[in-house]
Amino acid sequence: MRNPLSTKVQELKPSGIRKFFDLVSEMPDAISLGVGEPDFETPWRIREEGIYSLERGRTFYTSNAGLKELKKEITKYMKRTIGAKYSLDEVLVTVGGSEGIDLAFRAMLDPGDEVLIPQPSYVSYEPCALLTGAKSVIIELKNENEFRLTAAELEAAITPKTKMLVLPFPNNPTGSIMTKEDLEPIAKLCIEHDIYVLSDEIYSELTYGTKHASIAALPGMQERTLVINGFSKGFAMTGWRLGYVCGPEAIVAQMVKIHQYAIMCAPTNSQYAGIEALRNCEKDVKEMRTAYNQRRRFLVDAFKKMEIPCFEPFGAFYVFPCIKEFGLSSEEFATKFLEDQKVAVVPGTAFGDCGEGFLRISYAYSIEDLKLAMSRFRDFVEALRGEK
Repeated sequence: MRNPLSTKVQELKPSGIRKFFDLVSEMPDAISLGVGEPDFETPWRIREEGIYSLERGRTFYTSNAGLKELKKEITKYMKRTIGAKYSLDEVLVTVGGSEGIDLAFRAMLDPGDEVLIPQPSYVSYEPCALLTGAKSVIIELKNENEFRLTAAELEAAITPKTKMLVLPFPNNPTGSIMTKEDLEPIAKLCIEHDIYVLSDEIYSELTYGTKHASIAALPGMQERTLVINGFSKGFAMTGWRLGYVCGPEAIVAQMVKIHQYAIMCAPTNSQYAGIEALRNCEKDVKEMRTAYNQRRRFLVDAFKKMEIPCFEPFGAFYVFPCIKEFGLSSEEFATKFLEDQKVAVVPGTAFGDCGEGFLRISYAYSIEDLKLAMSRFRDFVEALRGEK
């Protein structure tokens, strides 16, 4: 028989995140700090609206691009949070932010185009580029720069084939952010070299001590930027599968075509719940952000006391400690830590080769679990140091 599988699909690597999630699910009494999912329940007002929409019989398809009422709320939200003004035709409601990334790549990239992907970063960008036939050009972010993208690093990676830059900030897995001052020279280069930007801002609600900045709000950038965002992280709505894209109408219209053939529309009850989230749940988001900030400071302090290098992250809900001193690869360290102490973390290499020597640890978990996990981490590294 002929090979039934696509060559490109066979080239895809399994997610390094899911491997450790699957292992810990089979281990009694284990603590998982590996999955980027809020431990908070979706705020009650949002859940109530979802339930109410079902009770009212709102089980129909919406328009392909999403409920008009939800799109209106998204445009208001974008105006008040990042200062960018969008029309309804510049908004597409998607099945999570991940679908938005996939649609953007498929709508914009041709075989041979180059897309610049700063790493460490979210696991979906490279596979999505591969499936379009585009070439991923990796920009390795550096610990000494707190994993921010610099203009010099960007300029060195640009070629005549460069079409798109992915901006994954606030960053998963490092927790790094880009300020307005960081983004201004990046924007200048994008305009000079006629590069489009995919700005993945799914963690925009989760920044600490500084307000989130979007490159789309800078002069000359809204017309060349697609902003990806959603409800999973900031509103604790992972299972609702609701995201959105804001960008130039000419690009969004093509994304809608792919979306209508592949998906039809995002879940209807989720869209009604999303309206409630944007209208009335700012207080709930603030409370969750405050709790994450407390956990963030606890972990940074814990690693400092253990003398484990770990820069202070100001976004998302991850820390990215360096474990190079132990002479183990990230995969070896994470595996041994899980086997010895029953705590799951994710090797930095799950997010790109330059993540070697680091671990991603999520603090989207209770402070009790974090305290127990750090106690076990301390015991583990003390034993490793004793062996040396």
